[in-house]
Amino acid sequence: MIQYSLKCSDGHRFDSWFQSASAFDKLKSAGLVTCAVCDVSQVDKVLMAPAVRPARKSEGSAASTKGEKSAPAAAKPGPLSAPASPAEQMIAEMRRKVESSSEYVGKDFASQARAMHDGDTPEKAIYGEAKLDDARKLLEDGIPVLPLPFRPSGKDN
Repeated sequence: MIQYSLKCSDGHRFDSWFQSASAFDKLKSAGLVTCAVCDVSQVDKVLMAPAVRPARKSEGSAASTKGEKSAPAAAKPGPLSAPASPAEQMIAEMRRKVESSSEYVGKDFASQARAMHDGDTPEKAIYGEAKLDDARKLLEDGIPVLPLPFRPSGKDN
């Protein structure tokens, strides 16, 4: 596997993994490498620093001879740990607001939204998951719903 830093013709930067350098070239020539932000297919590799691990301490180092374990290096946030672009920052802020001010109802979203709309249950802010057909039926019945630009926490991977 190889990781490339990429940039689209609109200036969005993102990283992606590929099976090999030739796999990247094949996918790019087929138009299958697209920008993660705007979906443009004019994407090129950009200069990036190599990921190099620090050297391991040798068996005879001072910490190992005294029987002490050396403290792990401080965890440095990776490139995907924080939003990079303004669009990613806005989506992250939206996620924080939605998750802090509403209840996650999972796959029961469509039935709960319909029950609230029909007056069968008290109204409250909810978010969850719905099949495309169920979401379409909600909209056709005048029930206000909209897709969120993120997946619920815990379902990102």
